Amino acid sequence: MADTGIMIVPVTTKAERETFVDLAYRLGRSDPNWVPPLRMEALELITPGKNPFFEHADVQLFLAKRGGAVVGRISAHIDHLATAMNPVQGFGPGTGNWGLFEAEDEEVADALIRTAEDWLRAKGMTRVLAPLSMSIWEEPGQLVRGHDHPPTVMMGHQPAHYQPWFEARGYVGVKNLMTYELDITTGFPPLIQRIIQSGEKNARIRIRNVDKSRFDEEAALILDILNDAWSDNWGYVPFTDTEIAYAGKKFKPIVREDLIMVAEYDGEPVAFMMTLPDLNEALKPMEGKLLPFNWLKLLLWLRNPQVRTMRVPLMGVRKKLQSSRLASQLAFMMIEFIRRNAVSRYGASRGEIGWILEDNQGMVAIADAIDSHVNKEYRIYAKPL
Repeated sequence: MADTGIMIVPVTTKAERETFVDLAYRLGRSDPNWVPPLRMEALELITPGKNPFFEHADVQLFLAKRGGAVVGRISAHIDHLATAMNPVQGFGPGTGNWGLFEAEDEEVADALIRTAEDWLRAKGMTRVLAPLSMSIWEEPGQLVRGHDHPPTVMMGHQPAHYQPWFEARGYVGVKNLMTYELDITTGFPPLIQRIIQSGEKNARIRIRNVDKSRFDEEAALILDILNDAWSDNWGYVPFTDTEIAYAGKKFKPIVREDLIMVAEYDGEPVAFMMTLPDLNEALKPMEGKLLPFNWLKLLLWLRNPQVRTMRVPLMGVRKKLQSSRLASQLAFMMIEFIRRNAVSRYGASRGEIGWILEDNQGMVAIADAIDSHVNKEYRIYAKPL
């Protein structure tokens, strides 16, 4: 890109990976609603041998430089588990991705996106789905609504001006992912309360906490329900065994037994709901650093997290019950039981559910029924190569 003075270089060393991570902190610092992730976790995400995503994906990171200064970054990647999926579910053969995008200006954005597209095209890809940073299970999509408040734990936050840059380069939105927020200090509407009360009287239904002393067993159960519940969804990509172990290790410090529920029907586990205290509330003032004393603050917070917000990142009901009245009843019961614990034990006043696919009618109906409303919207784009 000699005519613009922009040079795009592939990332090949640890020092360049650190530079790749550092750029997000420099560009994000001016946004009061950006939450700096822990640097060690941001670096782990892009490091082969640390993040199991690399076991089934080809990944190339790029830096943009101008006048010797780093002014942008992007990842180009091909998830071979995703390319093996049915195309009607969003991915499929020939679909590559880019993500982890940051750029100082549109000129830099153009050079980065073209480089990522060229890399994917050279690898035989015929279509790009973006932005994905990097797996669909991590931080998918460009934030297009809700820039006025910080994201909750494990959700992305991108500047609004990135959206027109993508669209000007031929990217067309193919799916919107929504998060819903609600006041959890008060009970749900009378109809929902009656449904919950009916379930509490039904001897065939049992809603239980997970047992952290059997963490691996409970994690395997939840993943089994998740894989069954989500396997036909748009964007679904299965977890590998190493990814399950990796996710379990990351989740364990913030998992609370009374915030994750399993629903049993006639003794069979058929649904689950995972809720996490919003770790971002603790991380935001730390600026991504654990030293010198933030590690102690974080440790104390993890022992007894008192938060404003609880996030429900995952829930699922086995396929055989989906679209049934029982499925929605179990969902309402789990939400209510978790709501009670979140308010009384953790001081929470706000809940966030998502992300939810815009056309997931069952989940949208549940969100509407408990008087929640959309607070953030993320868009995934596609473009032929």
